[in-house]
Amino acid sequence: MDKTSTPIAMKRELGLLDSTMIVAGSMIGSGIFLVSSDMARTVGSPGVILMIWLVTGIITLIAALSYGELAGMMPKAGGQYVYLKEAFNPVVGFLFGWTVFTVIQTGVIAAVAIAFAKYTAELIPFFDEKNVIFSLGFFDFNATQMLALILIAFLTYVNLQGVKNAKILQTTFTIAKLLSLLGLIVLGIYIGLNSEAFKANLTNFWTPYSVKVNPDGSITKELLSGVVLYGAIGAAMVGSLFSSDSWNNITYTAGEVKDPQKNIPLSLFLGTLIVTILYILANVAYLMLLPISGSPDGVTVLERGIMFASQDRVGTAAASIIFGSAAVTIMALLIMVSTFGCNNGLILSGARLYYAMAKDGVFFKRAAVLNKNNVPGFALILQAIWASALCLSGSYGQLLDYCTFSSLLFYIVTIVGLFVLRKKRPDWDRPYKAFGYPVLPALYVIIASAICVVLLIVKPETCGWGLAIVLLGLPVYYIWKSFGGKTEAID
Repeated sequence: MDKTSTPIAMKRELGLLDSTMIVAGSMIGSGIFLVSSDMARTVGSPGVILMIWLVTGIITLIAALSYGELAGMMPKAGGQYVYLKEAFNPVVGFLFGWTVFTVIQTGVIAAVAIAFAKYTAELIPFFDEKNVIFSLGFFDFNATQMLALILIAFLTYVNLQGVKNAKILQTTFTIAKLLSLLGLIVLGIYIGLNSEAFKANLTNFWTPYSVKVNPDGSITKELLSGVVLYGAIGAAMVGSLFSSDSWNNITYTAGEVKDPQKNIPLSLFLGTLIVTILYILANVAYLMLLPISGSPDGVTVLERGIMFASQDRVGTAAASIIFGSAAVTIMALLIMVSTFGCNNGLILSGARLYYAMAKDGVFFKRAAVLNKNNVPGFALILQAIWASALCLSGSYGQLLDYCTFSSLLFYIVTIVGLFVLRKKRPDWDRPYKAFGYPVLPALYVIIASAICVVLLIVKPETCGWGLAIVLLGLPVYYIWKSFGGKTEAID
């Protein structure tokens, strides 16, 4: 680039509504329509399930409010990566960015794209995963993967054209899915008020038990109490935490938010609050329409219950009580809208983190360059390539399981960073201060740490692989610093 020319800079195009829609849109994918089924098999109790969603919502809100202070102090592209680097050191920031690129962001993009394709196949059978486009013997490329790749490529192309186009798409699709989900909730609660399923769920509202399907098809129930109950709650919370994740994505885009010191904290609060309320109400609707217990051999949705909803599609099962045979089509359309908007928010946000890393010389240098539309084009393309590779590998689901623990761990470290920066940088301007400091941030650290301990106990292999992926970033960091070097800042 000509040194005398005016450098291309990011444009502050995102207002409060756009930012809030990125928060909410990135959070709501397909998880809310699926994970409650596995949670029901794990803890059995309607009351405990609602409590898990409530606790998840509370700790997510506390974290979001705490991040608001960090966002106000450091309204820079890269968000959480910048916070960790400033609070601790560049290595901690890189380990976060490394994990986000290799698994967390790209893995979720891949998983959401596949979910979009699978639900599209409900309406257009051509895209069914059984439709193999070509086979190499050791690898089959199916129509579901093809559509997932097309979705990633299309949304990446939209984002390459500038943040204005991306924000219009994001806001439109997020508002559509919020209103659709709210409509289903209102109808579900209205229809379920006098249902037999609701009465049955109230009978054993606080009785926790786990259900396992035996090889012969029979089921075994085990009452839960004491330490075993806490372990089951921790295992079940993985689903609610995953469904409530990605709220922090707006911090990555701080370089393009108008009045970021005000709008990022507000959008974090509003977005997470809206989603938390909708998630809890969605589960209330499920429990009013469907019995929590059921049989894997059940013919109807009522006989299968929430526990054994077909393919864990509890949202579709609940919708079938409202809409009958049209439920499959209605839910497929809703989840297609939901996953489409979710992936746009993820694709938009993630590239800004890699842009910040590249400027520090710990990512591909070209990722630090903005294209003619003032967005990090190379970072967007690289993200799309890796997410597509994960789609083809089929390993994204397993990788996401590995990193749910690591993602939570980074949230804890970042909140600890809030305390560190209060001591380390007391003179920095804080236009917004964390609500309830120091009590609420400390409470988050305690609760989230307890969840991590439970996960280490009940899922040691999963958590171990998650930590391994994070630690693999250590040699990568030092290799990159040795052969890389700081790039010219382009802000």
